[in-house]
Amino acid sequence: MLLFSGGEHCVCHLYGALNISQPKASRHLAVMREAGLVTARREGKWMHYRLNPRMPLWCYRILEAMRDGYPEAGAPGAACQIPDPLESPMKTVLILCTGNSCRSQMGEALLNHDLAGRVRAFSAGIRPQPQVADGAIEALAQAGISTEGLTPKDVDLFLDREIDLVVTVCDNAKESCPVFPRPVRSIHLPFHDPHGEPLESFLRVRDDIRARLIPAVVEALDL
Repeated sequence: MLLFSGGEHCVCHLYGALNISQPKASRHLAVMREAGLVTARREGKWMHYRLNPRMPLWCYRILEAMRDGYPEAGAPGAACQIPDPLESPMKTVLILCTGNSCRSQMGEALLNHDLAGRVRAFSAGIRPQPQVADGAIEALAQAGISTEGLTPKDVDLFLDREIDLVVTVCDNAKESCPVFPRPVRSIHLPFHDPHGEPLESFLRVRDDIRARLIPAVVEALDL
């Protein structure tokens, strides 16, 4: 799994680096994907894999410890310190908009990618649409951001969950935001709605979300 620390990798590179057969590498990767450790996307005839941005923080910390090297067995006083999974838990962020088909979906994917291991982001809508906008999916894909699992969700699904921060990304969502059973911090950060516009508009909105939402969440949660 240390091979994944550099980002996304084609399976052809992985079995070459590991010096094992393609079928064997594919079997191992299938197990890791089923366990939720990696995500995958197809490009042509090849699958590309990367660490799952929603993987629990303790998994990342174990990988970091492995990358940095554990004390050698037999060294005086050597001990393998496995990180405590309860220490420094990830913060949960809910991104809200009206239809949950574009801006909030890109926000969810970008937060989970750029703040992997520190934030677990979800998105929802006041009146969710049937599917994520094609332009949003393409804009994320062009940036190398995983779109696996992105689907419109109703905000009611999250009312009883532990949420650390709610971010409304459209004025309607701000005005219609439901009252959560527990006190939760919220910020309003509106973005242009590119629905019905060319792909270039989705790309600009994606970059605007990345430029403003990421630092706003970092500041709001004191990360």
